[in-house]
Amino acid sequence: MIDLERLGLRIASMRRARGLTQGDVALHMGVTPQAVSKWERGQSCPDLVFLDDLAALLDTDIDRLLTGKGPDRERTTA
Repeated sequence: MIDLERLGLRIASMRRARGLTQGDVALHMGVTPQAVSKWERGQSCPDLVFLDDLAALLDTDIDRLLTGKGPDRERTTA
């Protein structure tokens, strides 16, 4: 079972590490900033349809986003 509080802390931490605001995430995901706030406070979970895009935006993979486990995503430079 996914711990919503820990998921929310991961989302918030990854968002801040990328210099994004809740509004930035909301705009990219097509949700309200209040929805992002609820995710980060562990009051709700992003819908399954958002997980791939959210993970990409936060430069991680879905497994690491949901569980905090897994290898760090390798960064590539062009």
